[in-house]
Amino acid sequence: MGQLSKRREALLPLRQALPIWFHADEIRKGLRGNKDVMLLVGETGSGKSTQVPQFLLHEAWCKGQIAITQPRRMAAISLARRVAEEMGTPLGSWSPASKVGYSVRFDTSISSSTRIKFLTEGMLLQEMLHDPSLRQYSAVIVDEVHERSVNVDLVLGFLRNLVTRDKKKRKGAPLKVVIMSATADIAALFNFFNEGFEQVSTPQKEPEAQNKQESSYDSESSWSGISDDESSKATGEPVANGRANSSSTGKNVSVSANEPSKAENGHQSQNITTCHIEGRQYPVKIHYLSEPTQDFVETALKSIFQVHHKEPLPGDILVFLTGQDTVESLEKLVNEYAQGLDPSVPKILTLPLFAALPQTAQQKIFQPAPPRTRKVIIATNIAETSVTVPGVRFVVDSGKVKIKQFRNRLGLDSLLVKDISRSAAIQRAGRAGREAPGTCHRLYTEETYREFQPATTPEILRCDLSSALLTMKARGIDDVIGFPLLNRPPRESLEKALLQLFQLGALDDAGKISDFGSKIAKYPLIPSLGRILIEAAGPERDCLLEIIDIIACLSVETIFLNLVSDEKKEEAEEARRELFRREGDHLTFLATVQQYAAEQTDRKAWAEKHFVSHRAMQNVMDIRKQLRNLCMITSLFTHTFDWTQVLSNPSEQTKSSILQSLLRGFAANTARLMPDGSYRTILGNQTVAIHPSSVLFGRKVEAILFSEFVFTNKSYARGVSAVRLDWVGEVLGA
Repeated sequence: MGQLSKRREALLPLRQALPIWFHADEIRKGLRGNKDVMLLVGETGSGKSTQVPQFLLHEAWCKGQIAITQPRRMAAISLARRVAEEMGTPLGSWSPASKVGYSVRFDTSISSSTRIKFLTEGMLLQEMLHDPSLRQYSAVIVDEVHERSVNVDLVLGFLRNLVTRDKKKRKGAPLKVVIMSATADIAALFNFFNEGFEQVSTPQKEPEAQNKQESSYDSESSWSGISDDESSKATGEPVANGRANSSSTGKNVSVSANEPSKAENGHQSQNITTCHIEGRQYPVKIHYLSEPTQDFVETALKSIFQVHHKEPLPGDILVFLTGQDTVESLEKLVNEYAQGLDPSVPKILTLPLFAALPQTAQQKIFQPAPPRTRKVIIATNIAETSVTVPGVRFVVDSGKVKIKQFRNRLGLDSLLVKDISRSAAIQRAGRAGREAPGTCHRLYTEETYREFQPATTPEILRCDLSSALLTMKARGIDDVIGFPLLNRPPRESLEKALLQLFQLGALDDAGKISDFGSKIAKYPLIPSLGRILIEAAGPERDCLLEIIDIIACLSVETIFLNLVSDEKKEEAEEARRELFRREGDHLTFLATVQQYAAEQTDRKAWAEKHFVSHRAMQNVMDIRKQLRNLCMITSLFTHTFDWTQVLSNPSEQTKSSILQSLLRGFAANTARLMPDGSYRTILGNQTVAIHPSSVLFGRKVEAILFSEFVFTNKSYARGVSAVRLDWVGEVLGA
């Protein structure tokens, strides 16, 4: 028996012990016949993410592939690896016989035999550019739907249209849709899909439904899209006492009496079935602080070592922080303190985990710790759902998360550190109870927890919608207002996004997608970066390779190490002097990538010498490679290049071309110098300060562009370059 078969046999008893295993027939039957949609609530640890696609694979209707979406790339890759092991098949592109693969941003690993494909929601939307009807798939499983990212909401809208309206385009082949979550709102999801089926079966009622939607427009310029008694449910809040009765027939959907909905009132659907899977969540003890902390990083450090000294092995620790900067700061502190541990105390292995971390580094968290060693995984909310980290018994929760918040008045995305929701706190605590009873140390008081909002605000209600609207337009949706969404975003956000797309040249005067817009939509980038890429490829600019390097840097959180002590900051400034460019941060990023790429001996040592994050640069190089390949595939390069050639310092003309290309995407992110020495944004007249991390900090130039807007104690522009004011005028006046 081969190694793969042995591994499959070894994992079979573990699969059979999962709670969902006993519901396999129920799940299969629930999608037979004309049952097109299943709403599956599987508690944490029930096995839904790995088992459901395998249950459906050999159904008679399943002739094509099964897509299963995940909110994060790490979850998609790790789950694909696990399912491949359980099926005894190689993973992805390793073998043409592989049955399981994955597709995430800048990394696709599938074979001609792939039947189950894990992918991020963004990649599924990308595939819809080429195949709007998803004809290669027999089933699409949307996992962790409660996270309510913009892409999840868009995927749900497109899938609703596909299962209710667009069957002819699939030439009779059925498409089955499974919506899964540990804390899904069954009532809102049932109503959402059922409304689509009802509109098809009774088209004469559509105007009435539209009037109902318009009547729910409120004074704060937001369309709720559902009636008042349902609006609280559509926020993604966990269902209270919300156990839907499992129904293998799918003819009736029953929910708790506490959930006002069509389902409760006896409405039936011949197309929707629901299933609830009891989980295997182990009990988790919760500990709160007696009083609020001023420094959650320092408090997390204390909590880690209290657990380490008091709790015996086995039992690893998972810490939730806000971003790459706080993760790396705490990682450094833990390592420093661990060096002074008494030899009688077990060792500590510190592992960071954040989105910008290279895949090889992310996968280290799944490897068992060495003997007499405790793993301490320091993570962002990337570890909140989907991923089971083996060995974790203790969670340290900061209660904070870094999110983007679109500020309509400014027309800018702000990066803010905010309190998490109660549902997110429950998810985090649950990570300690996946394999055994655990403990969660919350770095906030119980009173603070009660003040958290019940559920995380859906991203579509708080973010820049330009990417979402371009996604709709590129996939043939001209009526973006009528597109089905669980929550309607504010009117002002829609108007700002449409205006931004028009300014980028992605929409024409009639509001339809332009040739520029169609090109931008081909790339897994936000519209502003896509516009920059297209601009740089033009013969009058001819700086595409350089722009790719800069975009790769903008796709990770930061390439420079965050330093705390003044002594280290001075040392780093001296070491980085050869990288700094007077034009600003973007050309400094370019110089850093060029010199890192040119280093052929020891890139890690080069990074350490210049206080550059080797981890981040590995990710930058990977994104750079993928973007270059994508530009080749889409014929964006107008002439051939010697890929082995290392770019040298750009000429003054090239520098101007780079900055003017950046302006095409960041025209809204520009500010001019005022007589009092401050900077005010040209659109919106908002005062901004150059971030202390910028090479332009403390300098005065006539105008700046910036790639990020950050609000801490005041409004900061981060990722800043100096530009000429007349260039800005040309772009804004175009």
